[in-house]
Amino acid sequence: MATVEVRHLQKHFDGGRVRAIDGVDLATGEGEYLVLLGPSGCGKTTLLRTIAGLEEPTDGDVLIGGHVVTGLPPRARRIAMVFQSYALYPHKTVLANIVFPLRAARVPAAERDERARKAAGMLGIGHLLDRKPRQLSGGERQRVALARALVHEPAVFLLDEPLSNLDAKLRASARDELKRFQQDVGVTTVYVTHDQSEAMGLGDRIAVMSAGRVRQLGAPVEVYDDPADTFVATFIGSPPMNLVPRGEVLIGFRPEHLLPQEIVSGDRVTVGLDVQRVEYLSGDRHVYGTVRLGDEPTRVIARLPATVETPIAVGERHDFAISTGRLRFFDGQSGERTEPVRVAV
Repeated sequence: MATVEVRHLQKHFDGGRVRAIDGVDLATGEGEYLVLLGPSGCGKTTLLRTIAGLEEPTDGDVLIGGHVVTGLPPRARRIAMVFQSYALYPHKTVLANIVFPLRAARVPAAERDERARKAAGMLGIGHLLDRKPRQLSGGERQRVALARALVHEPAVFLLDEPLSNLDAKLRASARDELKRFQQDVGVTTVYVTHDQSEAMGLGDRIAVMSAGRVRQLGAPVEVYDDPADTFVATFIGSPPMNLVPRGEVLIGFRPEHLLPQEIVSGDRVTVGLDVQRVEYLSGDRHVYGTVRLGDEPTRVIARLPATVETPIAVGERHDFAISTGRLRFFDGQSGERTEPVRVAV
């Protein structure tokens, strides 16, 4: 196993006018599953490609296993990368696809066959070795790509949105397989995605990125419960965190923490919710409406689990409440987290 570290990393395009990576400092632990999460264009794939050696940094260094690898080609970095497209050879069998990098590295035939069959067995595709990629499902193709990466015996796995081509049901099962696979092999993994469900389900830690920078780095529960700024607060979570202006601060609270006031005990803030719409999704009710915590009404969402049976009708005003311990506060100008303020309604 090895760690991955980037120090003061910069990657500029178009003569410096586009800063795809803008001063990133990041380090994994040994065997850690680190997820780079962010919207399209935030720099996460460029960062992964720079770690892999497919992009040369404008400034800063990449370290793998404590050694600076900046300037070294990908083959010298002991990394294996799986792309979104899987990049399988359609005319070759599964076995030939898995063996190909070993053949290119001139590994003896007996050894490469043994390593390929071992990798296929770990991923449960040993019975597919004679098939061609067109005869496989999307999930099976993904596992072939992983097996081909595994035969390198890499120190680091780099995965660039490998599940994005799968349908929603298969993506959920493949996500579980990926997590169990990484735990079994224990290889440090850096995984790129724009899907917060993947990030929350897979990552030991998540680096939330925007505009080439890491906005927050932490465990999934940390970035969800204690977002560092309003970007993280609204990017993580579905529905996203409610943000209500009050003077010079924004008061944030998750939709599942805005509940009918009769079921919220202890120290709380009570607000009247003018109900405009109710949706039923997977047993939950999403209640859309407006509240007044500041000078003007603000649109919010409440997410009520199936266990909350309080009647809520469109067009009515219903008293809701939030436990004060669930409130988060942000600077109204910068969006950064700030000290709590007293909220009395």
